[in-house]
Amino acid sequence: MTKHIGIVAVSAEGAALCYRTICLEGSGFLGPHEHPEITLHGFTLGSYQRLVDEDRWDAVGEMMLESAAKLVQSGAQLLICPDNTVHQGLDLVRERSPAPWIHIAEEVADEARRRGFKRVGILGTRYLMEGPVYPSKLAPAGIEYRIPNVEQRERINQIIYGELVNARILPESRAYFQNAIRDLAADGCDAIALSCTEIPLLISPADSPLPVLDSTRILARAALRKAI
Repeated sequence: MTKHIGIVAVSAEGAALCYRTICLEGSGFLGPHEHPEITLHGFTLGSYQRLVDEDRWDAVGEMMLESAAKLVQSGAQLLICPDNTVHQGLDLVRERSPAPWIHIAEEVADEARRRGFKRVGILGTRYLMEGPVYPSKLAPAGIEYRIPNVEQRERINQIIYGELVNARILPESRAYFQNAIRDLAADGCDAIALSCTEIPLLISPADSPLPVLDSTRILARAALRKAI
């Protein structure tokens, strides 16, 4: 028997990629066209974003708990959220969750440690790059981190919210990300964390000047392992 996975969705594109990964890769464990039972619930990205913009991370966490409760009522036994930024809110309320969470940054940090990376570049929303979610998980793993400069952080944030969450994939934005990754490599990074769940739609391992830690797929695969 497999465990029922509950997905707390924030952006449609990030949640869809995570869901698709679980379904497609589930067959490798369970047989053709098989995967664990999955239920997804999502409030709007806009409702989360208003709270994030107001720096109300406690309210972000409460919204995630409300979504989690709906999933548990539907039978979910473990919970994931394919959105890195809102984990800053989850960290404030996780101990009150009605079911266990798989934390996206913890899984990325574990994968970075497993692969022997020492200094990881973090790409994500401005809130994520400047916030505590990844530093708090990388430091206990003995891994340093770097983030892009201020101008790059602002442009990356614009690309995420203006393009990627709306399924707009532009070659010029891919080139911008590649240049930012090259700058992080010059700063001593030996890997890059795609710490926004839509970035893998733009940057694949073949596109990146550094080895990639794809947070979306790392989370999906962790959910698969723990469900099975």
